[in-house]
Amino acid sequence: MLNNLEKIVERFEEINEELSKSENLLDHQKYAKLNKERSDLEEVVSVYKEYKEVCKNIEGNRELIYSKADPELAEIAQAELEELEPRLQTLEEELKMLLLPKDPNDSKDCFVEIRAGTGGEEAALFAADLFRMYSRYAENKGWKTELIDMNDTGIGGFKEVVFSLQGEGAYGEMKFESGVHRVQRVPQTEASGRVHTSAASVVVLPEVEDVEVEINQNDLKIDIYRSGGAGGQNVNKVETAVRITHLPTGIVVQCQDERSQLKNRQKAMKVLRARLYDKQMEEQNKEVTAQRRSMVRKGDRSDKIRTYNFPQNRVTDHRIGLTLYNLAEIIDGNLDELIEKLKLADRTEKLQQGLQV
Repeated sequence: MLNNLEKIVERFEEINEELSKSENLLDHQKYAKLNKERSDLEEVVSVYKEYKEVCKNIEGNRELIYSKADPELAEIAQAELEELEPRLQTLEEELKMLLLPKDPNDSKDCFVEIRAGTGGEEAALFAADLFRMYSRYAENKGWKTELIDMNDTGIGGFKEVVFSLQGEGAYGEMKFESGVHRVQRVPQTEASGRVHTSAASVVVLPEVEDVEVEINQNDLKIDIYRSGGAGGQNVNKVETAVRITHLPTGIVVQCQDERSQLKNRQKAMKVLRARLYDKQMEEQNKEVTAQRRSMVRKGDRSDKIRTYNFPQNRVTDHRIGLTLYNLAEIIDGNLDELIEKLKLADRTEKLQQGLQV
């Protein structure tokens, strides 16, 4: 581990030198790439520097204790040693986690698809609540949200809604949201006041480049139709909505948010690439044994991952056994604590099992 850390420090210093060269300052693409690499290494270097400093101080204090030259200084050194040794252990654990291979998709933008499940109209209303929750979370993070497609119920719910989140690390923050979300509450339409259980499924996909997924245009069936729903003079008058069917897989994507047919087609193609990439990854992951499958990020998206219990103001994430009693804040987009605990659990599991990302 120490050899790897020394190489990282060496590379970090090389990058700093490269960034100071005038020719790299003029090459914006190269400068941005170097800056990104430096940013990725900065935390590891910072923690490693503190680790080395603590090691040095521990060694110095032990020398003072063993020399027995000055009993008063030895007593001070012993007290410092009792603080430094636990800190060293903490830093070692931090470094092990920081050295875990990173998911190359973590820094990418992402697509989020929410679909109402069991529960009828209440499930559709819950899907709309999830959409607002993620939209507010994105706003708090400074990300851009773009609607791609939706199928609303007319009374505030969504049978389905697809949107993109654009911002640094969007996929890395959102990827653990994939799965079935369950809600327990009294529906607005329920006169007797009984608590009902409904569900909605969430799928989070990283946005991928053209080079990562090859699409043969002959494999596509493209339909143009009139947009539905409220708003805009184009609605139901001009054919701008686009539906693309990938014939070999049967995957269907559509976009009707833009008034431009071209823009809708571009957005739909981005979603198609993401779904095809996800399908490729899913097929590769089938080779991974059940024992090596992540507890936090299960392969089966039909798994129930979280319950939102309104009467008890409770949110439970079933993957990590976490229960929080601040449902109102979470449903309002304050997801930081929940997501950080999921990321920590994932890193800890990888560290314990020695898994590769």
